[in-house]
Amino acid sequence: MWGKKKDYRESILVKTDKKSSGKYDASQIQVLEGLEPVRKRPGMYIGSTGPEGLHHMVKELADNAIDEVMAGQASKVEIIMHTDGAVTVSDDGRGIPVETHPKTGKSSLETVLTVLHAGGKFGSTGYKVSSGLHGVGSSVVNALSTHMTATVYRDGFIWTQDYERGHPKTKVIKGEKTDLSGTTIKFYPDSTVFSTIEFDYEGIVDYLRHQAYLTKGLRASIRDERSGQAYGFYFEGGIESYVRHLNAGKEPLDEDIFYIDKEVGDGVIEIALQYSDSFTDSVMAFANNVYNADGGMHLTGFRTSLTRVINDYARKNGLIKDKEENLSGEDCREGLTAVILVKIPDPQFEGQTKNKLGNPEVRGYVEQVMNEWLAYYLEEHPAIGRKIVNKGLLAARARKAARAARDNIIRKGALDGASLPGKLADCATKDRSQAELFIVEGQSAGGSAKDGRNSFYQAILPLRGKVLNVERARLDKMLANQEILNLIKALGVGIEDQFDIQGLRYERIVIMTDADVDGSHIRTLLMTLFFRHLRPVLEGGHVYAAQPPLYAVTAGKTRHYAYTDQERDLIIDKIIEERRAKGTKVDKSEDRIKQAAVSVQRYKGLGEMDAEQLWETTMDPANRVLVQVKIEDGEKADSIFSKLMGTEVEMRKNFIQSRAKFVKDLDI
Repeated sequence: MWGKKKDYRESILVKTDKKSSGKYDASQIQVLEGLEPVRKRPGMYIGSTGPEGLHHMVKELADNAIDEVMAGQASKVEIIMHTDGAVTVSDDGRGIPVETHPKTGKSSLETVLTVLHAGGKFGSTGYKVSSGLHGVGSSVVNALSTHMTATVYRDGFIWTQDYERGHPKTKVIKGEKTDLSGTTIKFYPDSTVFSTIEFDYEGIVDYLRHQAYLTKGLRASIRDERSGQAYGFYFEGGIESYVRHLNAGKEPLDEDIFYIDKEVGDGVIEIALQYSDSFTDSVMAFANNVYNADGGMHLTGFRTSLTRVINDYARKNGLIKDKEENLSGEDCREGLTAVILVKIPDPQFEGQTKNKLGNPEVRGYVEQVMNEWLAYYLEEHPAIGRKIVNKGLLAARARKAARAARDNIIRKGALDGASLPGKLADCATKDRSQAELFIVEGQSAGGSAKDGRNSFYQAILPLRGKVLNVERARLDKMLANQEILNLIKALGVGIEDQFDIQGLRYERIVIMTDADVDGSHIRTLLMTLFFRHLRPVLEGGHVYAAQPPLYAVTAGKTRHYAYTDQERDLIIDKIIEERRAKGTKVDKSEDRIKQAAVSVQRYKGLGEMDAEQLWETTMDPANRVLVQVKIEDGEKADSIFSKLMGTEVEMRKNFIQSRAKFVKDLDI
């Protein structure tokens, strides 16, 4: 099928001149010395050269400072964002050594900042525990900065050294005497490397907040000289305070939080947990302050032990009878918020992103701590123990009811792709990569969308009214809601333990609601459903929010669409200028609309548009505006959904009041 071998071979070879043709010898082997590999391939070391990679530079230096705190050698970390674009990271630790290094013959400070894989984290004496494992952090920051200055307070003196793009410009200079100790690094990111060198204050604040929760005794602060903003963190309770923070907006079963901090083997196991009235669980696992999004051995040990301890307690106290089946792990975790933090000398992460911890011994460490201390805690707090078991029993009954409802639905073929909802106007293509599903508010808008769409690749699912708030509902109640059931059927992915992202029938799911308060509420309800029960669809980048125009500005036979008040005014001003350019006399005493001789229609809902207008403004890929929904911070998203959609009215009221001043042109 490739034709002649000669033709195939020639089609993939790159043409070269006769002198170099076929030549491959030592002269073609490129050797990158020092920090050259970092500048050549920065993405290999910091992930990207976009905003994420830029902020990774700050985290690399701050992680080194926090390692000093975890080693018991420091208590403060400060970050300063300067007006000239530089960032300074300081700690009050031991200070990077400055004496001559025996292998490099250079100062240890220069060695650490100019040699990859040079640092105090490879042996067993410098750091027992650290989050930075590869010894590349400081040197990478140096390589990707136009200028960097290191100031070390150590051995009774102040030591400094300057660098440019990773190369030392001075020797280590011994300065004035001092009683202080610590390290200060100031760096200027290289604009030729990064797509932006504008640091995000809020993002760094969130990072510091997390580190302060995870590191007992840490006093973390940030100051933004550009805006004058400043923030400081100190949490006496560490991850115990973190759990309380995560449960803000939820009603806890008890104000008390289980917390334990124990040394086991060569590691330290720290666990905090609390139950709330929520129907979902939130368990976060960390190793040496690094968040492991995919869990690992510490999470496995925690889940196994939690289920065992709760069932043993329930049977011992007669809360589960002899003939009754045990609570499942899912039952035991309903409403659970927990933080697991393990500190070990040599963490083995799976993958460069450190998403999963692979050390098998850690599972045993966590199980040992949980088996002993959670069991003891429940015995000492019988009221809490009974509440936890009763919540698990309710979850088990609801799970059985949901399973029966789901099985009944499955038997009827209601979740089968062959039995799509009657309201769904499906598309013709079976190629998922092309297919789009528009979830449309209301029957009238649904009718316009069906008439105006490209039926080859665009499907329409109209919603009737507001869908169920799943933040306050278990699966059995969800499956009894026809609108949610229709959506699950249309998507083809199933739900809960039968969820399968491979069954997704559409590449893009577009939420298309009116540009008013009700439309925003419906969009939020749908977002809650996706976040709580269909999260892989969100994480896969498949969910979008349509942005229909607010105005139609008509001048003669020409219609313009505006998505904001400012855009409407610009269109009117442009029409006025065009009239003047044509010699039309414009009376400036008249209002702007009359000057432009236009009519302005404010769309209150999608149903006010006919099929042609809806296609032209909101569905045509050539003109439409779609906003992709992403989860940038799962913890923050979880907190917002709990506040907005949960049972705590006062929390929701405070959230709305604190942000009311940012809302413009609200239509009620």
